[in-house]
Amino acid sequence: MAIERPAATAEETRALAAAVANLLEAGDVVILTGDLGAGKTTFVQGAAAALGIAAPVTSPTFTLVREYEGRLPVFHVDVYRLERLQEVIDLGFEEMVGSDAVTFVEWGDAVEALLPDDYLEIELTRPRDDDEERLVRVTPHGPSWDARRKRLEGL
Repeated sequence: MAIERPAATAEETRALAAAVANLLEAGDVVILTGDLGAGKTTFVQGAAAALGIAAPVTSPTFTLVREYEGRLPVFHVDVYRLERLQEVIDLGFEEMVGSDAVTFVEWGDAVEALLPDDYLEIELTRPRDDDEERLVRVTPHGPSWDARRKRLEGL
């Protein structure tokens, strides 16, 4: 069952992400899906700040993977430009997901076959193209997120 929250501004998206980050644990995978330009990187910025990352968080669109050190290490992956799952595997995706880091994957629905049983899906959409408002849908997958569902619902 998904939890939906509106986010009228980029700051509201970051604030929601910070609340989600407070529930993250070592080894968690968070996939970000939805509309182009809807705020996937903005969401990661908010989560990263809450995880104690002081470095600027920028889109990994052209670098594909960025690493950050904070309360928990973070991998920020963008698979938008990759055409085959093997390219994602070649990035070391399985090692990232199997580590103690939190792994954020933009366009993560494209690599669903590589995801662990436990992951958190964040879908960001723009209900109206001419508006800044976003709709953020948070969907937990797997038993470890079932245990955190009530805390997610309280966001």
